[in-house]
Amino acid sequence: MTAMTKQRELRAEFARRLSLLYGREVPAYAALLQVSQEVNAAVLAERGDTAERLGSIARVTAERHGAIRVGTPTEIAQVGRIFAAMGMHPVGFYDLRDAADKAVPVVSTAFRPIDVEELAYNPFRVFTSMLVPSDRRFFTVDLQKRLNTFLSRRELFSPELLSLADRAIADHGLPTSDAERFLKLATDAFKLSNEPVDRGWYEELERVSSVAADIGGVGSTHINHLTPRVLDIDDLYRRMDAQGIEMIDAIQGPPRWSGPDLLLRQTSFRALAEPRVFREPDGRVTEGSLRVRFGEVESRGIAATPRGRALFDQLNTEIDQRVREASSGGPVSAAQRTDIGAAIWNERVPTTERGLVDEDLAYFTFECVDNPPRRGQPPTAGLRTLLRDGWVRARPIVYEDFLPKSAAGIFQSNLTSDGGKGNASTTAVPADSTWMEGILGVPLHDPHDLYAAIQARSLAEVARHLRLPMIVADDAPAANDAGYADTAHPPANVDA
Repeated sequence: MTAMTKQRELRAEFARRLSLLYGREVPAYAALLQVSQEVNAAVLAERGDTAERLGSIARVTAERHGAIRVGTPTEIAQVGRIFAAMGMHPVGFYDLRDAADKAVPVVSTAFRPIDVEELAYNPFRVFTSMLVPSDRRFFTVDLQKRLNTFLSRRELFSPELLSLADRAIADHGLPTSDAERFLKLATDAFKLSNEPVDRGWYEELERVSSVAADIGGVGSTHINHLTPRVLDIDDLYRRMDAQGIEMIDAIQGPPRWSGPDLLLRQTSFRALAEPRVFREPDGRVTEGSLRVRFGEVESRGIAATPRGRALFDQLNTEIDQRVREASSGGPVSAAQRTDIGAAIWNERVPTTERGLVDEDLAYFTFECVDNPPRRGQPPTAGLRTLLRDGWVRARPIVYEDFLPKSAAGIFQSNLTSDGGKGNASTTAVPADSTWMEGILGVPLHDPHDLYAAIQARSLAEVARHLRLPMIVADDAPAANDAGYADTAHPPANVDA
């Protein structure tokens, strides 16, 4: 019988090879990995088992997310086939065109595993951005035409790679010999090319956006960053700075505060000048450099419910307002902004996991306690009562996705030119999850649906174990306010 390499094994090995590749291409990435491991070891020694509340140290150490950029619907659909071969699915839609002050003319999705078991095995995810040349706020009709012509002539992924990907999708893996070939071709597809860059064409696109030049100014694609996960991103920031590695000005995402980690915090070292070869307008080939790749690192928290995300967005608005008020007396530093944010969060957000459960602000799984402190028939009033009386415990669900404002903030902090929207009054080209789904030809998963389903399955299991017809939230939020009642588990004899 032919030995098969499963999709999850392809994913884990691809992530490992990509990390080795990126470490060779960007030496500072190796320093980032080393510091990340030091920080994680320190947190584990200090906090013990609580450090693994959001994933085992083995998972956290191996965890990566990559970022790539492509230029056309055809290219992103091909990317989708390659990642589907590894058991990765498109999740979420991110429009970065209005999420940053500087010009970032792309829309994005993320390819990742969606099953709990697959995430636990290897949660590798790739944030994938696609250029929008038809957006008149950035590109003229003439520039779009020439850009489309340039992009149509390039081939990012070989027919052999795509054929192997399709076989892996159909067969849920590949014979070992074919798996090796697939992994080599897939890894090579994301190497930094040594082909000369047309300087005139690249600089024309760079005047629109550095991101546009990085995507459409070269004949290939490459990994823009490969992001490890760290348990204390503030400590990592300090350690990297102490080593003389220039970091961006701030940590993106929620502030450091006194409560549980929520959603996602990200930072990076600044894009480094990498040697590149250029073709000059007169035909000469010269040496130079480009700054397009950087070293990102992330700290993942608990996934927020729709109510939690709405509160997060509201708090961001309040932080921006207070920063503007404070700036009337002079520039506000990143540290001052963090202090302002922490004060607002401490005022407005529950500082315990139990508080997040009670206010339906974050997703959790629930499980029965083996030896509940109260004997007899379990109460039927609802989830909060079961938690209060010790029948059930809650475990946080890790946030597996991304924040548009944070992603755009990382992008713009590493841009070599501001670019600009040539006609800011022009209406944006419509683009949404349905549009992206049509391009990819497969369902685009909504992150909230995935988290809610995980939570609902755990509630169904609790109800079956306790022989309750269903579990709802007592003292639930108002109707139609995304409370537990909306995801209440069905009668115990019905599969969730």
